[in-house]
Amino acid sequence: MFTACLIPTLQFEHTFWSRRLARVAGIDEAGRGAWAGPVVAGAVILPRARRSATWWTQAALRDLARARDSKLLSPAQRDALYEPIRRAALACATGAATNEEIDALGIVPATRLAMQRALHALAIPPDALLIDALELPALTLPQHALIHGDQRSLSIACASILAKVTRDRLMVELDAQIPGYGFAQHKGYGTAAHQAALQTLGASRAHRASFAPVREKTREES
Repeated sequence: MFTACLIPTLQFEHTFWSRRLARVAGIDEAGRGAWAGPVVAGAVILPRARRSATWWTQAALRDLARARDSKLLSPAQRDALYEPIRRAALACATGAATNEEIDALGIVPATRLAMQRALHALAIPPDALLIDALELPALTLPQHALIHGDQRSLSIACASILAKVTRDRLMVELDAQIPGYGFAQHKGYGTAAHQAALQTLGASRAHRASFAPVREKTREES
């Protein structure tokens, strides 16, 4: 069984770099398990380096030594890494799939859709992909799906941070548009406070009607 490493490295990027695939995009998502809001994917292409030791000596990239799986960082730590990642990356972008698309397609296809949109939004095209857990069968690019990829690959960890910060900001905006549910606090995940709001207010236009807690509440109201 794989024991996840908490400090991501460039090992998997180097595997592609050694094959002369210089632009390796790390890809991850945020919001896959939430009851409301979009699923958001991040894609990050980091500069190539011959050796990890020399890569870390580049001043523009030193701040990324603190990058981890976004779930292991506090909101303040993620926010502090957001701009350094954007500055250091050769290219980075996010993409989203709406709650309506999640209901229509299912969460896994919608997650893949968000990832493909993030890739299409990159300023330069990637040569290869490192993806957290999933494969993108619609794409012919060389790719590697990594279990716990956000804890093993620095590119994926950076993508996870971009995706999480972007989605959290979207959920704060959604909270202002649809008050009462506490989206700014729980970001759409199934907390006790979210469950209580759902029971009191019913499902909103931002909720994923296909997810069981929301579907059951909708069934009660019909």
